[in-house]
Amino acid sequence: MVRTLAAAAAWVDEAGLALLFPKADVVLPSLWEQVAGVTEVRWPSPEMDFVWGAKDALPGQGLVCVGKHLARASSLVAPRLVPTLVAANGEDAEGPVVGAIRALGPLTAPELREATGLGKRAVERELASLHRRLVLTSSHLVERGSWGALAHDLLARKWPLPRRLPAREDARRQCASILLDTAGELTAADLCGVLGCRRNEAATLLEQVGTGRDDAAGFRIWARR
Repeated sequence: MVRTLAAAAAWVDEAGLALLFPKADVVLPSLWEQVAGVTEVRWPSPEMDFVWGAKDALPGQGLVCVGKHLARASSLVAPRLVPTLVAANGEDAEGPVVGAIRALGPLTAPELREATGLGKRAVERELASLHRRLVLTSSHLVERGSWGALAHDLLARKWPLPRRLPAREDARRQCASILLDTAGELTAADLCGVLGCRRNEAATLLEQVGTGRDDAAGFRIWARR
């Protein structure tokens, strides 16, 4: 059972790709399950206190890349796999939010509203989109009296990338292989749910890294060779 930040970071490094909390129909493991030992998320609880704090402390201490990078959910990426994930799913993006963070450094949502003049919902939409596209990532918690706000930074500044990234297809194949190792078996829909790729591309990737079979209902399932 995970009880410390160091143990959480070690588990993420071993898993490679994970979620903060379990999500229905997503095959990734979650930090919550490693801490609580159950899939049911319980509020409030000592386990929740730890996981919620780890969400900000892990990136703040440079231990784990955290953000809404996978399956449109709060996810954790081992630092060694950040270049691979960026090569697999990263996109370029510009705009007022990116420009403000590039010029001023990591900023919280309230600071972004002040810097850009955008409303709360617009900033939230932009942050979600830019995390998903691996342009921004979680940086650290900014304390504001009795509360705190998460600061967001350019992913490539928070986690410096090599000059040359793997080819997109190679990177997606590696991600598929990691997920297959973790889950044991995958469908194309499972892979799409994590990477957001098209169903036919997911099937092609799984054919390259696994052995497929059809179940009784006719669904194609791949397992590790």
